[in-house]
Amino acid sequence: MTTYAKGLEGVIANETALSNVDGKLGQLSYLGYHIDELVHNCRYEEVVYLLHYGKLPTESELTTFMTALRAERGLPDGVIDFLKNAPKDASPMDVLRTAVSMLCLYDKRTAIGVPDMEKDAAIALSICAKVPTIVAAYHRFRQGLELPPLRDDMGEARHFLYLINGEAATDVATRTLAVALILHADHGMNASTFAARVTIATLSDMYSAITSAIGALKGPLHGGANEGVIHMLEDIGEPSKVDDYIAGKLERKEKIMGIGHRVYKTLDPRAPHLRRLAVQLTEELGEPKWIQMSERIAEIMRETKGLEANVDFYSATVYYSLGIPTDLFTPIFALARTSGWTAQVLEQLRDNRLYRPQTLWVGPTELKPVPPIEER
Repeated sequence: MTTYAKGLEGVIANETALSNVDGKLGQLSYLGYHIDELVHNCRYEEVVYLLHYGKLPTESELTTFMTALRAERGLPDGVIDFLKNAPKDASPMDVLRTAVSMLCLYDKRTAIGVPDMEKDAAIALSICAKVPTIVAAYHRFRQGLELPPLRDDMGEARHFLYLINGEAATDVATRTLAVALILHADHGMNASTFAARVTIATLSDMYSAITSAIGALKGPLHGGANEGVIHMLEDIGEPSKVDDYIAGKLERKEKIMGIGHRVYKTLDPRAPHLRRLAVQLTEELGEPKWIQMSERIAEIMRETKGLEANVDFYSATVYYSLGIPTDLFTPIFALARTSGWTAQVLEQLRDNRLYRPQTLWVGPTELKPVPPIEER
């Protein structure tokens, strides 16, 4: 008997050893390591290595891996030309999606059909290295600025902040972004990961799979939610206006961005880490109103609806406090999740089966004759 589950809720379509999302307990782990342990004890690059190779690296393995990542940061001239000539008011997610797709044109390793796992692993690493450069390059070019020279003496988080700002980032800003990247690296069978796995399951190429994922992440019900949080806080303006604003939203049955989660039935385990960083950053900047408004919204929703804040709720305040433009929030999410997407794609290829779900027919139960066009 075929069971129908709208939105595939509760349906198990594959198996994975990469990330385990326990909605009941509110826990997230990567390959058996709790997210709390990884945040406190690992660099972002160690987490990328863990997802790609299934184990935490030794010091020498990490050094080799980081060297390889840094060597792949450069973009083909054709992609640079596209980024320079893209409309200055385009959505950065649209630009990122198109640029990642363009990378395929310049990579002779790309092939469809029977996978070459060694080549695919190398392409995966290259994509992880290039996505931050794409995001930063477009941001600089749309301002009429040049992209700073790529450097090989900085880790992924510090280098990205250097590229978008044109100057070295502080240790606090670097560590803050690194934690955010770790927390966003992978998250079970979310919509964008599913999109990537569905695409690669046809034995298409890695670039097509990641392009599919970026397109899925763009939506406001997925990665775009963090931009909605800041827009909401900007609309509210002051802590004293929070209660009336949220009351009005609830009365109109409108969604409160950053609150609640499809899987977690308790607090999103990533949220406390970002809340801590948001508090620290806003205190240092002397602009506590953003976290004050956020805390009050979270309190209201917890008391009135029994809903908790999710990762988007506090990541928005963190990115905003780092001086990152709002429309780069989702591209930064993509930057982090690329490590998980590529790992998921590689995992799919190791034991591939084409996705081919069925649909529940709700159309006419009897076939109808087609009348001549003059009788319709």
